[in-house]
Amino acid sequence: MRALVQRVLEASVKVDGDVVGACDQGLLVLVCAMRGDTDAQAQKLATKLSKLRIFQDDAGKMNLSVRDIGGSALVVSQFTLAAETKGNRPGFSNAADPQTGKALYESFSKHLNDAGVPVQTGVFGADMKVGLINDGPVTIWIDTED
Repeated sequence: MRALVQRVLEASVKVDGDVVGACDQGLLVLVCAMRGDTDAQAQKLATKLSKLRIFQDDAGKMNLSVRDIGGSALVVSQFTLAAETKGNRPGFSNAADPQTGKALYESFSKHLNDAGVPVQTGVFGADMKVGLINDGPVTIWIDTED
């Protein structure tokens, strides 16, 4: 699985003008299931993000996790993270098929919540509008295959 993780002061996602998910201080996680991914990758990614120390401690060092600060996460599906950009038009053949992608997106969100991070989500496959205030800015790319 792939994720683009942003440390945020707040984030929200709208579908058809209505807010369907939001978080205050914590993580905005744009996540993509890749072809061949299984629940093991979803769990691995959720565990890693729950422990990822990207929040500042009292000394100003990135030394605290989202759990340490009592933060939450907004998880948004984004198959375009699988983009292949060899030419001018991206291809997405490395993304999981929609049925598998949805199941792994939901599984990842559940695993992250079970790891102690309150989770809200977008709507899989919907045209979503995401708003955020990136804190830092801190933006990190994670791929379970690395």
